[in-house]
Amino acid sequence: MSQPALATTPVLTTTVIGSYPQPDWLVDRALLSKGVPRVRLQAMWRVPEPFLEQAQDDATIVAIREMERAGIDIISDGEIRRESYSNRFATALDGVDAAQPAVITDRYGNQTHVPRVVGRVRRTRPVELRDMQFLRRHTDHPAKITLPGPFTMAQQAKNEFYRDVEELAMDFAAAVNAEALELEAAGADVIQLDEPWLRNDPEGAKRYAVPAINRALAGLTVPTALHLCFGYAAVVRHQKPTGYSFLPQLAETIAGQISIEAAQPRLDLGVLADLAGKTIILGVIDLGDPAVETVARVVERIRAGLARVPPERLILAPDCGMKYLPRETAFGKLRALVDGARAVRAQIA
Repeated sequence: MSQPALATTPVLTTTVIGSYPQPDWLVDRALLSKGVPRVRLQAMWRVPEPFLEQAQDDATIVAIREMERAGIDIISDGEIRRESYSNRFATALDGVDAAQPAVITDRYGNQTHVPRVVGRVRRTRPVELRDMQFLRRHTDHPAKITLPGPFTMAQQAKNEFYRDVEELAMDFAAAVNAEALELEAAGADVIQLDEPWLRNDPEGAKRYAVPAINRALAGLTVPTALHLCFGYAAVVRHQKPTGYSFLPQLAETIAGQISIEAAQPRLDLGVLADLAGKTIILGVIDLGDPAVETVARVVERIRAGLARVPPERLILAPDCGMKYLPRETAFGKLRALVDGARAVRAQIA
């Protein structure tokens, strides 16, 4: 299957952030709902190991077809094979011990098992390469694939080896870069880094996030995106902020696209003025609301984005990954996204 050209996508392109709901026959959704795992969570899978890869392949095809049927322009593989957006890649690297995790306590008092960094972090084998190859074989749509960002992975691990976290983040970045270059060669049209933890430590982010992100994206020729959010709506239940503590600095990254959560937190879109040189992937679907948006509501959110960003630099998406939603709700919200984009295209044509 030949690689499609992104030039064929319409103005106000629609995309997904990455994940799509995994079927109940594949994962224990009650276990999944307890949080976002940092170490491996094999107990989440309902299918025995000898048949798991085949089951994940079948579920991935379902996710691909649902995104296509909804009318999404740039699709993903739904991240069906992942227990979380970050743990599958992070725990596949040398120097990372997930079998004997550490326990950290966040600012809300929640305890989380995280991998321990016990040696030099290195990528010694592909992690998501087969995922991209499978996606490319099964769709003619432009396709994106996501990787956890180096800053976020460094924040989600206990450093027991490096002199400082900055050095750790740069080695994570080198590992991400090696993977990303292979994903590009396998047919990825867009490569996205997920960096939600930039908001958790803005002072640390100011010191080393931009160099680490730029190292992770070095040498790529396909469009690159950087996703920020305030956490999955199903997991983060307190009121989300209405602004990002680390956003203007992202103008210095080599990522061409900045993806932000805007619908649920009712983000003040004035912040987009700081990213005048970037394409904005704007979250216009609220994943904290169980109701499917009306087309009128989506149009309103798109129009708010167009007040700040010209249509050729605006891509439309859900706020975040859709992993925790019921499948019927996720599909309905994607259709609302597509219908809203088509309505606005017709108005500005």
